[in-house]
Amino acid sequence: MYSRSSEPVRFERDCAAVLVPQGEEVTLPAGSAGYITQALGGSYTVFVEGNLFRIAGRDADAIGKEPPEPLELPDDADDAAVEQLVWKQLRTCFDPEIPINVVDLGLVYEAVVHPPVDGNRTVEVKMTLTAPGCGMGDILVDDVRSKLEMIPTISEADVELVFDPPWNRSMMSEAARLETGMY
Repeated sequence: MYSRSSEPVRFERDCAAVLVPQGEEVTLPAGSAGYITQALGGSYTVFVEGNLFRIAGRDADAIGKEPPEPLELPDDADDAAVEQLVWKQLRTCFDPEIPINVVDLGLVYEAVVHPPVDGNRTVEVKMTLTAPGCGMGDILVDDVRSKLEMIPTISEADVELVFDPPWNRSMMSEAARLETGMY
């Protein structure tokens, strides 16, 4: 939560937010004050009046930050280049409570890019959660979907939440296990 290194922030306008970990969508009013506790992957976790909230990157201006730059892809990009960008984008998706991306957490089981039809590609993702009852599940799925649909030529991202096999810490990357102390 809040620490001495947390950056103070004041909301410059009303801002859509998600209450963490419940996943409830709320609006934080202009003038609200708090602290940025996590700024990863283009979204922000802020501590306001004793609660944590997730602020999407598209609303970064509400807390005086710049929204993420649009993604670029060369006109001649093949499926392999698009797949690399898909995995890069997946690494920008973070649980608001855990400072590790969903790929390194081992939450993404599969990401399949389908060849273009009429210049547009689709991508199918199968992912899970660290706990089936996680209130942020829908938020994480929406974050993955919206970030993948930011990729040029991706017209649709179908993100399926699965629980088989169940997630366990052995699915985390070595770096993620080191960072969390779950070695």
